Amino acid sequence: MTDKQILLIYDKECPACHFYCQVVRIRQNVGELVLIDAREHPEVLKEITAQGLDIDQGMVLKMAGQLYYGTDAIHLLALLSGRSGVFNRLNYWLFSSKKVAALLYPILRSCRNVLLKILGKTKINNLKQDGNDRF
Repeated sequence: MTDKQILLIYDKECPACHFYCQVVRIRQNVGELVLIDAREHPEVLKEITAQGLDIDQGMVLKMAGQLYYGTDAIHLLALLSGRSGVFNRLNYWLFSSKKVAALLYPILRSCRNVLLKILGKTKINNLKQDGNDRF
């Protein structure tokens, strides 16, 4: 990882998360956004797990050695994002306010969990909680 790289760790098996991560853009002068599939990189999950963060309930943004989780991650991404394209303008408009992000993120996460349950996806379960294998 270089100083200019910003890591976005998420569950690539989630269609909603994958779509979001594919279309979100950050400004070039901020750095390079590197997408990390949490299922494919257990070494990256070690730090997240050590912090007690449940990757099944929120994406993680790592920037300048700091971890941002869930609401904080999507809020920071909105602040770092470019304003080109409809999606990125909408992302900025919705999540640049910490209060709005805190309100919307749990709703979107709940919808995501329902979608993953319908699709029969398994959880990553990085915190190794008993009986926590399915959505």
